[in-house]
Amino acid sequence: MAEQTPLGGAATSGADPLCFVLMPFGRKADPTGTMIDFDAVYQQLIAPAIRDAELEPIRADEEMTGGIVHKPMFERLILCEYAVADLTLANANVFYELGVRHAARPYSTVLLFAAGTRLPFDVEIDRGLPYTLSATGAVDNVEETRKRLAARLIAARDASVDSPVFQLIEGFPQIDRLKTDVFREQVHYSEGWKDRLRRARTEGIDAVRAAEKELGEPRDVEVGILIDLFLSYRSVKGYDEMVALAERMPRPLARTPMVREQLGLALNRLGRRPDAESVLLDLIKDRGPSSETYGLLGRVYKDQWSEAKAAGETFLAAGLLEKAVEAYLKGFEADWRDAYPGINAVTLMELSDPPDPRRRDIVPVVAYAAERRLASGEADYWDHATRLELAVLAKDEAGARKALGGALAMVREGWEAESTANNLKLIRQVREPRGEVVPWAEAVERELLRKAAPPT
Repeated sequence: MAEQTPLGGAATSGADPLCFVLMPFGRKADPTGTMIDFDAVYQQLIAPAIRDAELEPIRADEEMTGGIVHKPMFERLILCEYAVADLTLANANVFYELGVRHAARPYSTVLLFAAGTRLPFDVEIDRGLPYTLSATGAVDNVEETRKRLAARLIAARDASVDSPVFQLIEGFPQIDRLKTDVFREQVHYSEGWKDRLRRARTEGIDAVRAAEKELGEPRDVEVGILIDLFLSYRSVKGYDEMVALAERMPRPLARTPMVREQLGLALNRLGRRPDAESVLLDLIKDRGPSSETYGLLGRVYKDQWSEAKAAGETFLAAGLLEKAVEAYLKGFEADWRDAYPGINAVTLMELSDPPDPRRRDIVPVVAYAAERRLASGEADYWDHATRLELAVLAKDEAGARKALGGALAMVREGWEAESTANNLKLIRQVREPRGEVVPWAEAVERELLRKAAPPT
């Protein structure tokens, strides 16, 4: 059974990252006949070293029955941030699990083995950490080896590629880099549940709640279905339900970047700004910068700015606006191909008083990123929306009308069009007092809001 995560709202972000341990268990004889107590190796060496590295150990053997690798095992192999594999005795199950891990994760897997273990050629290219055994099969020099293992795990945080698959096959995909908006389409699972949740999203939040009730306990549900349910609540603005579902997910799944990002989004939509900020900042600390995470963090600061402005707190609002701009800029710098944080930075620079002159340098880069995506044939709604927002900023009516048609045709969920309409409204409202009236701008907003409106 997979552990549950005690989120308590934002508590997930403060939990230690998970480290999955792949190893034999019980007492096993090596080729010389020496009995090795692998439970003692785990308890005296591996688990303490993992905790020294400020990680939380999860051992694999609890998921094994009759030598069969079960669904929770695969989920943990793929989703846990770190892993330690003890290759002593060249155990077939451990090597199978290591192969799955190397195919799913480019880094953060540390290899360990008892000195004298003969490793297969394919694994010898990795730098494993040996430990020595006494004549009775106990671990020698436990403290020294524990420190070395902890150091290896700490070094693994720097994301140096250790998987032979990722080292030798250029461009091999990473599971944790799947974009949130296409995750549902990328994960294969029951077509019946895909249709069920698709219908529920069109019927509203009560239908999605009914689907969740029918599914039962999250730990018994396929990962693909859980993710679709999670994002279905986002579609119907069920942010309380998103937080509650994250609390009940198996912890390895709840710790994935995508779930943590969307938890941050949900907390922010609920007005829980400090909790949302904490979740996203902790994710950046754990994983490093990404365009998606910084984009969501920028939205937290943007909403705080809007609230301060509405309350007449002028100086606070100015500081928060700059904070939002910087977060969006960091997101754009993390991945220049993702125009979303870039266009948000440019729009907020336009809202500054006076407008931030840096926007003139950034606009061409944002435009190029969006146009490249559009030319690739893989563009989504946000690429068309970026083109639309750029046209409005440039006061280009013909370009805006053309981009509007493309954006409307690509809307998947109503909140997307609503988000763009709100940005365009902010631009219009800040320009009108400056005497920059754009007569057609409000009509563009209305078209977007009409698309955002739920069906009656």
